[in-house]
Amino acid sequence: MNVQRDRKHIFDALLFSVFFLTLCWSVFVMDEYLGYHLKQYGLEPRVPEGLRGVFTIHFLHGDLEHIAQNSLAFLVLNTFLFYFYRAVSLPVFAAIALLSPVLLWFTGRPGNHIGASVLIYGEFAFLFVSGLIRRNPLLLRVALVVILYYGSLVWYVFPVDKKVSWEGHACGFFIGLMAAFFWRKQGPQRKIYQYELEPELPDDENAYWNLPKTTTEPLKETTVTVKYHFRPEQDSGDREKTSS
Repeated sequence: MNVQRDRKHIFDALLFSVFFLTLCWSVFVMDEYLGYHLKQYGLEPRVPEGLRGVFTIHFLHGDLEHIAQNSLAFLVLNTFLFYFYRAVSLPVFAAIALLSPVLLWFTGRPGNHIGASVLIYGEFAFLFVSGLIRRNPLLLRVALVVILYYGSLVWYVFPVDKKVSWEGHACGFFIGLMAAFFWRKQGPQRKIYQYELEPELPDDENAYWNLPKTTTEPLKETTVTVKYHFRPEQDSGDREKTSS
């Protein structure tokens, strides 16, 4: 039963990830090859019309290389999120998808921001930080895998490339970090062992550390008188008399 349940959970996680990527690729094909010019509907910070980008930013990509790189990273990280954090995956995904673009709208550079990397950075931060603070061995392994394969993403939270929306990466990372702490008590937790649930037994009354302390009086000096009893030897004259 556990194997079948795990297979179902993996299938559900992959299904959601593939469905989202199918939407992204469909929009990309419509924009790049069918001439719909959808990139103009990205997020533009502090522009009223740019607020529509809160809902469209994740589905729009600049070129084939852009969407290909984002697709692989999103497939792995989103599947991890929906499999290992199944109980909180939907609210975490919704928070990153909606709050990150809103924060970007207030703090980003003027221009047209597009790409699903906002989601990728948010899920990366959530998976890594949650694995550390939940003290669950399995989730800690997930965090180590994430940082091992995608640790280089951290560099693009900073303005190392002017062509990249590092503000979007930073906003996604920040919301993912906050989500990890906000939902830290929900979803999978550290396993509690039986010895942690059993109350601590009181000490034995006869234990040596519970015995009353006794004070010992110092030894008193005593004088011992020793008497020697002996018989004095007879003088030489007496010896001669008795030796006849």
